[in-house]
Amino acid sequence: MDVVVGITGINAIDNPGPGIGIAKSLKEDPELSVQIVGLAYDAMEPGIYMDWIVDSAFLLPYPSGDYRAYLERLRYIRAQTGLNFLFPVLDAELPLYIKYQKELEAEGIRTFLPSLEQYKLRGKDRLEEVAQTIGITAPRSAVVTSYEELARAAEDIGFPLMVKGVFYKAYKAFSLPEAASYYSKIAAEWGYPIIVQQVVTGEEMNVVAAGDGNGNALGMVGIKKTWITELGKIWTGVTIKNDRLLAAAQAFIERYRWKGAFELECIVDLESDTVYLIEINPRFPAWSYFATGVGVNIAANIVRSALGLPVTVADYEPGKLYIRFTDDFVVDMDVFQKMMLRGERR
Repeated sequence: MDVVVGITGINAIDNPGPGIGIAKSLKEDPELSVQIVGLAYDAMEPGIYMDWIVDSAFLLPYPSGDYRAYLERLRYIRAQTGLNFLFPVLDAELPLYIKYQKELEAEGIRTFLPSLEQYKLRGKDRLEEVAQTIGITAPRSAVVTSYEELARAAEDIGFPLMVKGVFYKAYKAFSLPEAASYYSKIAAEWGYPIIVQQVVTGEEMNVVAAGDGNGNALGMVGIKKTWITELGKIWTGVTIKNDRLLAAAQAFIERYRWKGAFELECIVDLESDTVYLIEINPRFPAWSYFATGVGVNIAANIVRSALGLPVTVADYEPGKLYIRFTDDFVVDMDVFQKMMLRGERR
């Protein structure tokens, strides 16, 4: 079946988005005839120029601007390419797409996203509730909105501790003055409340998965990060099968009837067999191609489910190694100039 898929997050840099991995995954489904439309916010995003993966590319206005201009741009791209499915994969744009997903579908552009209420589950102030529901635990935490509450929480939890925004930013503090500094920094940038959280130790293990919105999994893969960059991004990793971790992901899909991709970030204390839920990302992680590489093509299953096509949920083997690497390529300067002047490559 022919499908034209728009994908954001094609910023394949040192802090990469998931877009190129998703595009590669879709191209590897032998039964889908996929044209990839890269959707970028900057003409310097490398994915724009990777024409062996991204068939055409367009610049978008920033999602924080006028939503009417944003939707009008998507209408234009659909008229030019036949765009009929879209993967928004960046945190900043998800609220916009969730809010207007029905309007986009009326325009002929399908998405596969959680509801707004599901999306709110990702908030760090909901971690304990979600962890308990899916059968694991969460670090001790407190929601604070004043320096007095911060001091009380710090005394209760002890140092070191994490100071986090509800959705973004996290810092490790070793003293009350340091915690207060991070508290002020996060509040100034993202507002209140602020989360104060216990630091837990163990192995960092994550799960990438997707649900169909009816309680069924569209695939899942568990990994352990073995080498990360200074920005905290995975460089090498290995597939693992931790029963409690995978059961938690399955329970998350079933209990909340999650629709679309997600990632559970966890710390696993192997001595006590305790799984701590650290974060919920309501989207694909940058390493999502790892799942496809071990035989679990979650991105293709999402498109298939959205289009009513048969879905095969495959299993995977533990002990498979993931290695990210850098590469180089050269393009004509006129391609860049056209992106700057016209905002598109076709």
